Amino acid sequence: MEKEKLIHLLNRIGEMLEILGENPFKSRSYYNGARIIEGITEDLKKITEEKRWNEYKGIGEGLAQKISEYIETGQIGYYDELHEKVPDEILEMLNIPGLGPKKISVLVKELEITSIRRLERACRENKLVGIKGFGEKTQENILKGIEYLKKTSDRHLFAVGLANAERLIDYLKKEKSVEKIEVAGSIRRRKETVKDIDILVQTREPGKVSKLFIEYPEVTEVIAHGPTKSSIRLKDGLNADLRVIKKDEFPFALHYFTGSKEHNIAMRSRSKDFGLKLNEYGLFTGNEEKIQCKSEEEIFRKLKLSYIPPELRENFGELDAAEKNKIPVLIEENDLKGIVHVHSTYSDGLNTIEEMAEQCLSLGYSYIVFCDHSKAAFYANGLNEERVLKQFEEIDKLNKKFKEKKFKIFKGIESDILPDGRLDFEDEFLDKFDLVVGSVHSSFKLSEEEMTARAIKAINNPFLTVLGHPTGRLLLSRDAYKINLESVIEAAGKQNVLIEINSNPHRLDLDWRYCRLAKDNGVKLMICPDAHATKGIADVKYGIGIARKGWLTEKDVMNTLPINEFEKFLKEHKKERLKK
Repeated sequence: MEKEKLIHLLNRIGEMLEILGENPFKSRSYYNGARIIEGITEDLKKITEEKRWNEYKGIGEGLAQKISEYIETGQIGYYDELHEKVPDEILEMLNIPGLGPKKISVLVKELEITSIRRLERACRENKLVGIKGFGEKTQENILKGIEYLKKTSDRHLFAVGLANAERLIDYLKKEKSVEKIEVAGSIRRRKETVKDIDILVQTREPGKVSKLFIEYPEVTEVIAHGPTKSSIRLKDGLNADLRVIKKDEFPFALHYFTGSKEHNIAMRSRSKDFGLKLNEYGLFTGNEEKIQCKSEEEIFRKLKLSYIPPELRENFGELDAAEKNKIPVLIEENDLKGIVHVHSTYSDGLNTIEEMAEQCLSLGYSYIVFCDHSKAAFYANGLNEERVLKQFEEIDKLNKKFKEKKFKIFKGIESDILPDGRLDFEDEFLDKFDLVVGSVHSSFKLSEEEMTARAIKAINNPFLTVLGHPTGRLLLSRDAYKINLESVIEAAGKQNVLIEINSNPHRLDLDWRYCRLAKDNGVKLMICPDAHATKGIADVKYGIGIARKGWLTEKDVMNTLPINEFEKFLKEHKKERLKK
């Protein structure tokens, strides 16, 4: 948590320096410092105590002093100085998609725009058109970005919601009177974005737990406080609600507050068909006699349904499937045997191939597939043919080292899908890789027809193994580009191309709503972290959540295969594709 805050502060200092028009090298040093900190696995406090920041290339004396100041005091005085000059109202403009600190700097200086409200007014009054570096199109995109921000302002990434919920639950568990505690709502259903945190507690001491809840160190505001319900606002901007539930009501409350609203309506309707009434307090007969249920499983059984996992409770056909006992055995995180699609220092990763591999090994995986960026991704230090071959040499050496540990590194690439649908390496060179992920990283504003044709042409390339992050969305930041996913999924099924579930919490792409369609079209999926550092490997847990919401089983995901079967699959897959 402290490390994340330090990274945020360093990046924010860089942004404030840019807004103030300072020397770009100065702001870049803070961005670089944040990037270096992100890749460090050693205890930051220990480095500070031993005064070893000079060992890290890119961290100079001034930056080391500020990092040490934060480690020792929890604050950076320089940040506070800059924050006085660049208040929150200006910094909030950074949340507008496509509007960076350099453009904000121009807007502040040229038009004295110091808030989103003023910026929106200036755009509507056509004031940005005459400023150098802006124009009618830029102004239009800023307005679209402001509208997008308004729509998503009360939403948070699932990863942020989950991390806050887990910390809060760990904190409340310290109270010995807590008998049972669960997170409910959209976090329990693993929605890609969440609005708030719902926590249910069964306790002998409601007053104690409620008091402890509002005294949580990360609280910025107590919205409501009572013996059975309290609400708080956290530093990360989320609201959290605590409900104290009686023992005999806990299963019903957990079901009700997990939702979704649509699932609850369908369940209440079904209970009426049986002459019963279901709500958050219980399941009742027509004469208000309560039917005892000790668990959610029992509630479903009373309504002649098999258990429906929380992730499926979206009124997406789950009641029909449960009635026919056809709820699938959903994939679990420990079903994954290997990690596919990670980056190293060869392109824009923070850690070396060996460090990433060692991390995978320590987490119990038996293989890793590196997919560094390809040559078209020059902004991400993409690899040309010569550098790819150099990487291959290192992988070969490391595989000799890892052989006795029964761990293997596979040679992959994340090849850019060019606007015309070609991959940015020739077929002859693509043949050298064990696995090829093809992804769109540019020209997002093509028409739906053009983008769909682009993706399908890439799918038709016999050397493509996996279509990466198929809609290009960045949650709460950038909408998906226009693409006909039904046609793309159909083409992938015909060509036996896999589709990625990109587990990066900002992407979670393929969307869970399309996972079942992919499965119905015979498309296999790959759950990938798209990790750019060792800590990013753990992001696969978010992809697992999307796969579960998409009704996927272990057999639907190919990196659940053991190492020998996975290697055999890659070889046979390439042969089959070349025959088509």
